[in-house]
Amino acid sequence: MKHFFLLAAFLWSGLCAAHEVRPAYLELRETAAGEFSVLWKTPMLGEARLALEPVFSGEVATVAPKVTRRAPGAAIQTWAVRSATLRGQSLRIDFTDGSAWTQRLTPGRPAAVIPVKDSPLAVAGTYLKLGIEHILTGVDHLLFVLGLLILARERWRLLFTVTAFTVAHSITLALAALGAVHVPQRPVEAVIALSIAFVAVEIVRGRQGKAGFAARSPWIVAFAFGLLHGFGFAGALSDVGLPPDHIPLALLFFNLGVEAGQLLFIAAALGFAWLVHRVRAQPPRWLELVPPYFIGTAAMFWMFQRVASF
Repeated sequence: MKHFFLLAAFLWSGLCAAHEVRPAYLELRETAAGEFSVLWKTPMLGEARLALEPVFSGEVATVAPKVTRRAPGAAIQTWAVRSATLRGQSLRIDFTDGSAWTQRLTPGRPAAVIPVKDSPLAVAGTYLKLGIEHILTGVDHLLFVLGLLILARERWRLLFTVTAFTVAHSITLALAALGAVHVPQRPVEAVIALSIAFVAVEIVRGRQGKAGFAARSPWIVAFAFGLLHGFGFAGALSDVGLPPDHIPLALLFFNLGVEAGQLLFIAAALGFAWLVHRVRAQPPRWLELVPPYFIGTAAMFWMFQRVASF
């Protein structure tokens, strides 16, 4: 059965919706010559479905009415259309030669032209950007990385810690994305929040002169929790999907995008810390406690919120 799909990823984030990458997903399957079944999945905001509708640039006739059903966090609509040709039309998806095409669309770029042939370079660029945007809009992952930076402190400890986190989440991201390991996403997200709270507690204990295991060996903690965070990255990637003809390439560049975004955040955090010490060589004690208390408060909020969504 011939088919193809298009991804429309609309990104937003915030304290209540950390690191969300919730795409609208459009899939067409050719059921007969010139006839297609359509599946259109859009995210829900509370009880309201996001007002997103696929519109083709050419002549496409609806031959079966829309049927809408609810799924956790999404609305799924199905119907059937007929068109003499979909090739070369612009919109949010289409094709009938059995290939798959994935393209990132945003409110600033709501349309794209379906290419005659999928390009590995285009796939690499799309998934690199998705990886960067996922980590930079993933407030919970960023706060975890910030906690590791505070714990590590010295240059070499920081290098080992960041490397351990990178290796760990790369392993589980690949295993989960390729279907070798399956874990329930909601419990994983709740435990990720707990991992952030744990790091915040360890920072406070260190400030009180009671440095624990995490402060002495932050790279071990980074590796252990990095495995967990990799499953979180894989959950976002599973929502996006992988192009069947370029799975290794898409996975590689998504992971490279995550790493690039992570390094940008680390550089910004270290630059900010340098500026603070330039302005004041010895910051007041209460200022040192602000980051861990903020990190811990946000983490516990996410934990309760995610447990409540089970």
